[in-house]
Amino acid sequence: MYYIGVDVGGTGMKAGVTDSSGNIIKKAECKTYVELGHKRIIDDMAKLILHTVHLANLKISDIKAIGIGIPGVADLNGTIYYATNLKWSNVPLGDLLKEYFEGINIYVQNDATVAALAELHTGSMRGVKSGIMLTLGTGVGGGIIIDEKVFSGAHGIGSEMGHIIIGENFYDCNCGNNGCLETFCSATAIIKYAQKLISEGRKTSVTARANENAENITAKMVFDSYLEQDEMSIEVIDRFVKYLGIGIASLVNAFDPEIFCLGGGVARAYDIFKDDLKKQTDKRVIFKNIAYGNIVPAQLGNDAGVVGAAMLGL
Repeated sequence: MYYIGVDVGGTGMKAGVTDSSGNIIKKAECKTYVELGHKRIIDDMAKLILHTVHLANLKISDIKAIGIGIPGVADLNGTIYYATNLKWSNVPLGDLLKEYFEGINIYVQNDATVAALAELHTGSMRGVKSGIMLTLGTGVGGGIIIDEKVFSGAHGIGSEMGHIIIGENFYDCNCGNNGCLETFCSATAIIKYAQKLISEGRKTSVTARANENAENITAKMVFDSYLEQDEMSIEVIDRFVKYLGIGIASLVNAFDPEIFCLGGGVARAYDIFKDDLKKQTDKRVIFKNIAYGNIVPAQLGNDAGVVGAAMLGL
């Protein structure tokens, strides 16, 4: 059996043909023309799928299912409630794509959820029945696996763990709330807090890395300065780790999964903060004498979205 996985992002989309074990046979990518609207993107998606099938020397009739990972929230029929980076609202992606691929099952899910599914089948969560993945990137996404299946709630809008409220913050989240996990634990959060401290007069080697322009700061610059024992960077990263520990402990208390998987760009620094994260989480779990799920880094990197979307067909 062969499956198609499509990973849709705000700047580009990737498609891959996989076997039933999640191994990518062939993959391709193209640009996402957000400014041209959803019909153009869906048309390009269909062309990309057909091109990828051709690269794999297959026919579309060889494909059992097509899975789509999108940066937003969809219902069980594949209608996108919203996808901010795509500027989509109430787009019937599943139905529109079926016009191109009649007779093939099509599944649509949040991109962080499909990344969790990929890690379950071929990555760091392989062999467990329950797990939670947090993707720490520009924002914070989440995926929940229960009994080896994706859990996204009764209406398909669950697992938005980047928007659990964990405290008051100095800026509001893009969702309109204040205190969301992603405003403390994303790359954006790290950058904004560093910029805030610099605007208040704090001295730091981060400014030299950013060519004396705070607008150029990246999360990697802050981590690099942290490794040099830069005081401001230590404060920024300690704050990030503290609130990530609060978030994970809250999820332990609510779900008690077998494993926590951290993906996304910020998680590349996992080895730097893993020990402190364990301490911060330990402080806040309710049952101190009972072990909770290990916190581990994701393994699949940029392929997770394609593999996980393809595995929706399983």
